[in-house]
Amino acid sequence: MVKRHWAIWAVISLLGAGVSCNRSGSCNENVARQSVIDYLAKRVNLNVSAMNVTVTSLVCREKDADVTVAFTAKGANPGQPMSRKYAIERQGDQWIVKQSLDTGGSPHGAGAAQPGASLPPGHPAVGGGAPKP
Repeated sequence: MVKRHWAIWAVISLLGAGVSCNRSGSCNENVARQSVIDYLAKRVNLNVSAMNVTVTSLVCREKDADVTVAFTAKGANPGQPMSRKYAIERQGDQWIVKQSLDTGGSPHGAGAAQPGASLPPGHPAVGGGAPKP
């Protein structure tokens, strides 16, 4: 009987410890994802509700974190997702996007055309105008 009570108390203690570790304001994938969604929702030219947003990488520190997020259109062929990196920071019990960490390059995975590179046959000139022969 005494052994049974100790086992019950041990289980209750472990459950309590698990709940306290997942307290509000802790850094995790759901919090990071929501902070990016909230940040993008403020943009007038972007329909975040039409996107799947998935955290692909998260590095948490005490008061800030780096998160990489992949975006795909809902209902479309997933194909290759677009990804972006963000720096988020803790403000009270909330995490907010401090800045986008991507600088240059293409967020779609492939590199941009290099200056002076040849265009495919029939492609119009970059400055507009008629196609090159």
